[in-house]
Amino acid sequence: TAYGCGHPTYPPVVSRVVGGDDVRANSWPWQASLQYLSGNRYYHTCGGTLISNQWVLTAAHCIGRFTYRVYLGKHSLNSADEKGSVAIAPAKIIVHEQWDSYRIRNDIALIKLQTAVQFSDTIQAACLPPAGDVLPNGFPCYVTGWGRLWTGGPVADILQQALLPVVDYATCSQPDWWGDLVTEKMVCAGGDGLLASCNGDSGGPLNCQRSDGTWDVQGVVSFGSSLGCNYPKKPSVFTRVASYIDWINKVMASN
Repeated sequence: TAYGCGHPTYPPVVSRVVGGDDVRANSWPWQASLQYLSGNRYYHTCGGTLISNQWVLTAAHCIGRFTYRVYLGKHSLNSADEKGSVAIAPAKIIVHEQWDSYRIRNDIALIKLQTAVQFSDTIQAACLPPAGDVLPNGFPCYVTGWGRLWTGGPVADILQQALLPVVDYATCSQPDWWGDLVTEKMVCAGGDGLLASCNGDSGGPLNCQRSDGTWDVQGVVSFGSSLGCNYPKKPSVFTRVASYIDWINKVMASN
């Protein structure tokens, strides 16, 4: 197709500004809203990332016993009929077989859509990083999602983005940071006490740009601090996608 991965038709407005911001509409065209059915309506529960025309990456902890749908091409969650958006039911959901909810290990899942989506200006796939890729300390990445605007605050209506520099494993695993709760199969980002992912961002992407301008999904929002979303030395923690490339390829090939 004319749409390769990781190249939005409408590039995101990325500055080194501190503070979560409303995004430019459709500038993260792989961002998905995972929604669950309650009563007769659907509610946003988690984010996700479109990685092909039929597969969405999310977090294992986002998946429960609900009926789900995946909404793509969304900007405002409260707007019913946004041009270029589509809601698709899952054909199947595959949670990592070694998902450990107690120790938060292998927090990754794949959703196969019932129908393949047509790529457009509003719906495109993110690229997967090279297997084993590790970004350097301080590398600028962006978390995107409709999560709470602040600890205990309202969930966002307009998709938000926030600059979160990568915190390397040597730093993030220090005792006064996350200690042994983090592993090298995770990415830490942020931790400045100002910006972070928050409840409702789970499962969504950590977007990091290659030198050639392509956007990779380097992380899946996994967990943050119970002390609050923006707590110093408690950066947002993501499942490191580069550690799961073989698993992703295997699941997609066998389903």
